[in-house]
Amino acid sequence: MTSSRRNFIKAGILGGIAATAGIPSLATSSQAAGGKGKSARQLDILVLGGTGFIGPHMVREALRRGHKVTLFNRGKRNDDLFPDLETIIGDRDNGLDGLKGRRWDAVIDNSGYVPRHVQDSARLLAPNTDRYLYISTVAVYENIGTAGDEDSPLATIADETIEEVNGETYGPLKALCEKRVVAEIEADKRTILRPTYICGPGDHTDRFSYWPLRTRKGGTMAWPGSPDGTMQIVDVRDLATFTIDCLDRQVSGVYNTVNPAGSYTMGELLEDCRAVTQADVDAVWLSEDFLYEQQAMPTWQRAFPCWHPRTGADALQFGVSGERAMAAGMQCRPERETARDLLSWWDTLPAERRENPKAGLSADDETRLIAAWRERGA
Repeated sequence: MTSSRRNFIKAGILGGIAATAGIPSLATSSQAAGGKGKSARQLDILVLGGTGFIGPHMVREALRRGHKVTLFNRGKRNDDLFPDLETIIGDRDNGLDGLKGRRWDAVIDNSGYVPRHVQDSARLLAPNTDRYLYISTVAVYENIGTAGDEDSPLATIADETIEEVNGETYGPLKALCEKRVVAEIEADKRTILRPTYICGPGDHTDRFSYWPLRTRKGGTMAWPGSPDGTMQIVDVRDLATFTIDCLDRQVSGVYNTVNPAGSYTMGELLEDCRAVTQADVDAVWLSEDFLYEQQAMPTWQRAFPCWHPRTGADALQFGVSGERAMAAGMQCRPERETARDLLSWWDTLPAERRENPKAGLSADDETRLIAAWRERGA
């Protein structure tokens, strides 16, 4: 497995595993990205999870459209998010009894990381639902750096019985999860969504959040690579909107849920962050060669989140196609809106949380890198 794949997978696992912090009640912005009003018919939806990062946005979008939602989880976190909804307490690891004998119009599986767990739920629910929608990841591709559309080769793992989810296994295990869904759910009843970096209010990883947060502090700021370096993200609310669209319109198939390849750059991210913070920032662009020399690459995914180098051992191009999802109706709001709303949400968090971001350069490391860059005479 290449270093770039390992690092990308590690990034994905940080964003995929459910958050431990709840999401404050926020007004949905689905209308800004083409969200619909009340649905033509009310659906009875089961959400496997629903209280992490992406789940609450999907639940709120479904409720906004007039659907009925039931949650299935262990009841161990954020159980105060939806006190008015039915929650079936159980466990994906041999604890699905609470789902037996029940029927739902649609199932959203956004908490499946272990193939056995996904197969168990898909097999149990297949006869009792009209649609099974699985949230996967673009990390499923064999080579994310060359992956284009949804037909690109998927990652494999030698031992398919492994259930430990880590940086090495995350992508291949999610690919196996997809195969389990395919094996249990008929083609016209299944939907698989493959998001890239998921960003927006409620993001517990602080990856995309780092950039507007650090920009708001002002001063001299380290930026990796060059302004024309591309990146791909998806706003969690756009993912939620498209998810419920797929249920409403019975959309089947596999879809990369990403902003258009090549449409957004690090330079545009800088300008968006400046715009939403009104901060005076002196951006110092550190070349990839320099970052390799400084041995910054082993930890670059934490230091420069959502960014990937275009050269060297960790090279990765953001070229995943989202055309199929766009043709099916997915819309992506401006990234500036994501940055703006992230700041508004961040400011509602407890002080202790805001004082301990989980991603980005530390002040000391940033100062050191910038000093070394200038000493080099760059």
